Amino acid sequence: MERTALYAGSFDPLTLGHLDIIKRAAALYDTVVVGVVANPGKTSLFSLDERVAMVRKACEGIANVRIESFEGLLADYVNKNKFDAVVRGLRSCADFEYELDMAHINATLYDSAETVFLMTKPELSFVSSSMVKEVASLGGKIDGFVTEDIMNQLINKYGRNN
Repeated sequence: MERTALYAGSFDPLTLGHLDIIKRAAALYDTVVVGVVANPGKTSLFSLDERVAMVRKACEGIANVRIESFEGLLADYVNKNKFDAVVRGLRSCADFEYELDMAHINATLYDSAETVFLMTKPELSFVSSSMVKEVASLGGKIDGFVTEDIMNQLINKYGRNN
């Protein structure tokens, strides 16, 4: 029986921490869908199409990963697509508290999916999309936090030569 998992997020932009979670989830599940969320209530640096393209390029070598976008309630998307698991990455205790509350709420909304937590590698535990954008916007070095392609897109977006 094929086991499918969803790893959802805004990925604005995708970081090496996100990519690590994707690769590790791909080793655990037959299929991993990376769901790039279109959240109209959130202002993104990159458009939905740009984010999908960045994630797709970063995941090119991972055979059992596919990239999709969606909007609306996560639980609706999970139930509609009959995912077995929803993967969430944890960087810190603060992430755990937030994600645990969300997992409890979603457990009442999911038809049958389980939330699975994967701990971020320690060397990537401080990397967040927000931090990457802030450092990039101020001209700081972001190599080691994102792929080279994403780094170049951030440099172009901010008009800086990092």
